[in-house]
Amino acid sequence: MEENEGADILETSPVSNGPWCKAPVTDVQFGPMRLHQDQLQVLLVFAKEDNQSNGFCWACEKAGFRCNIARTPESALECFLDKHHDIIIIDHRHSRYFDAEALCRSIRTMKPSENTVIIGVVRRHADREESSILPLISAGFTRRYVENSNIMACYNELIQLEFGEVQAQFKLRACNSLFTALEKSQEAIEITSEDHVIQYVNPAFETVMGYQIGELIGKELTEVPINEKKADFLDTINSCIKIGKEWQGMYYVKNKNGDSVQQNVKILPVIGQGGRIRHYVSISRLCNDNNKVEKTCERVQAESQTDIQTCRHKDRRKGSLDVRSTTSRGSDGSSQRRHSSMARIHSMTIEAPITKVINIINAAQESSPMPVAEALDRVLEILRTTELYSPQLGTKDEDPHTSDLVGGLMTDGLRRLSGNEYILSAKQTHQVAGSLISPISLNDIPPRITQAMENEEHWDFDIFELEAATHKRPLVYLGLKIFARFGICEFLNCSESTLRSWLQVIEANYHSSNSYHNSTHSADVLHATAYFLSKERVKQTLDPIDEVAALIAATVHDVDHPGRTNSFLCNAGSELAILYNDTAVLESHHAALAFQLTTRDDKCNIFKNMERNEYRTLRQAIIDMVLATEMTKHFEHVNKFVNSINKPLAALEENGNNGDGESIKTVLTSPENRILIKRMLIKCADISNPCRPIEQCIEWAGRISEEYFAQTDEEKRQGLPVVMPVFDRNTCSIPKSQISFIDYFITDMFDAWDAFADLPNLMQHLDNNFKYWKGLDERKLRSLRPPPE
Repeated sequence: MEENEGADILETSPVSNGPWCKAPVTDVQFGPMRLHQDQLQVLLVFAKEDNQSNGFCWACEKAGFRCNIARTPESALECFLDKHHDIIIIDHRHSRYFDAEALCRSIRTMKPSENTVIIGVVRRHADREESSILPLISAGFTRRYVENSNIMACYNELIQLEFGEVQAQFKLRACNSLFTALEKSQEAIEITSEDHVIQYVNPAFETVMGYQIGELIGKELTEVPINEKKADFLDTINSCIKIGKEWQGMYYVKNKNGDSVQQNVKILPVIGQGGRIRHYVSISRLCNDNNKVEKTCERVQAESQTDIQTCRHKDRRKGSLDVRSTTSRGSDGSSQRRHSSMARIHSMTIEAPITKVINIINAAQESSPMPVAEALDRVLEILRTTELYSPQLGTKDEDPHTSDLVGGLMTDGLRRLSGNEYILSAKQTHQVAGSLISPISLNDIPPRITQAMENEEHWDFDIFELEAATHKRPLVYLGLKIFARFGICEFLNCSESTLRSWLQVIEANYHSSNSYHNSTHSADVLHATAYFLSKERVKQTLDPIDEVAALIAATVHDVDHPGRTNSFLCNAGSELAILYNDTAVLESHHAALAFQLTTRDDKCNIFKNMERNEYRTLRQAIIDMVLATEMTKHFEHVNKFVNSINKPLAALEENGNNGDGESIKTVLTSPENRILIKRMLIKCADISNPCRPIEQCIEWAGRISEEYFAQTDEEKRQGLPVVMPVFDRNTCSIPKSQISFIDYFITDMFDAWDAFADLPNLMQHLDNNFKYWKGLDERKLRSLRPPPE
């Protein structure tokens, strides 16, 4: 320790060895920047030497920090101005020596203290009530340290500061260089909050727009008369950037003087805390091309970057899921790429419809001005993506429940190899126990079961009552009744005993140990499917073979489900995931196993008397419907249904063609549209729980939550990635998870299905159930039901 003149300032030098010594931190990563951090400097302000000041002094030496000790406020200020310390520790225990809070305020008035961490050492009062820290915060202290002279305690405090507050302040200091770059940029730059409140504009922006920064900061964009474009074009931009995608294009703005200024603009969302969009950055530069060209470019971009869906019939929630918007980044070398893509496409001898579209766009590019050609290039990039119908995920209301549901249901895991292999073999099927093969027909079903199925033609039918009456074997009994009502045995030319044996085999291969994906769920989906098939519009559309396919697909759609998601199986390296290449793993397994179980034994082979071509048609329809229940294609199926079914029917009605039966029949009965309708039907049946009466809805919510909880438990045990972290049984809010599921997946889909099939009772249940979950959530309850009063 070296003592300066006057004995008011002392300096210590760090030691290079010792039991606690660590290598000094030299590089810090700050986004894409790599920053070099110098040796940390600490200023101790203690009027008298004591154990506490010595503790911090020795801790600084062991941590490798430079340390100065000041005895008076004056010497402390002088030393800080000279050294610009990273950490200042002020003794706040002895007010008779100096006023620690006044000293802190004095330091904070100095420019170099902007990024300095200041700690106040306070007395330990075991016999007094804890005092508020607010006076310290108001004085400018970062935090307090309750006196503890133990060297290790002092050392730990310093290390926490180094990797916490000090490193954060170090990064903030680096922002000065970024602001310098922004200030000197020749491009006009504007930064707004997530709510579009202007937070920053650079001098170039002020020059172009004629506003001073003080006239803009804190104003909402709508308050500033800048953009004169029509509302739908602004909606186009917003629909793009709000889902986290970059927008680029040209538009006109008015400056302060009222003159129109044409700009090439790029708007970039900035993701911040919690994965949410926290800022929007707009970068613009002036354009000099002629107005006609730019207006054409604007129109092309607006049309290419959004596909507005008009099927929303009710707004059941705050905000609305926008599954329509998609955009793509522009790229350099567009002209070269355009010519090369033209050559490749024209060399093709077989043209798919999308290829013809691309050819038309390429031909248009050849005679278009450069801005239009660049816009069409972005259109081509969009068309070449494989996910034309799926929205950007993880930004819907910025809700972790939604993010986890989307991640868990719409992805196939992290696709990584794992030493923890989850074994699920397609060969492990269940034979039917002898006690289950006793003759059962519709004529000798026990009275209690008959009574439980009395109202099975109605939507409010209680599947749980049938589950209890059949001892968790509802599928055989409900299947016999529904299949008889639709004449399935007559269509298949099979006996009732063959159908009964088949239903028993299928039900035996559902896992009764699963809380949700068991034969009761299968029976519930079968009931919903039969209910939808009885609706007038659906009956007009589908042929008998479609009805048979739908009922069989509903029965088998989750057979041998392990109670785990596709993502789990892929992450665990399961046999099924390997067999099906991590793609639609469970759905492929359900469909394949259903036909294996059916065809391996004549006693249960309901297809054995069918003509070959008819069997192949039926088999393909069943497989297609089972695969449609895979959630990764959810938005594709819904959007295709809306664009191919809802919109044309709505157009016919708007044009007064209600009586034009031929036009409506053409829309409904084309082979392509019948496929879309069957997919939508089974999808709605599969996840119709939120549209059931409230007690059934609550029971299903509890069952699916328990299954997800069990998966999370197993992922933690096996050391696998946790696919849906919010489904932790100790912390999960079931109401929030249901709200997110309804908000993201259910509402839009059932709005579209209701517009087609006319289901007012389901939509009323959906409204009631959504309000129920909202009510629990607003009361901060996480359980299925409110506590008893």
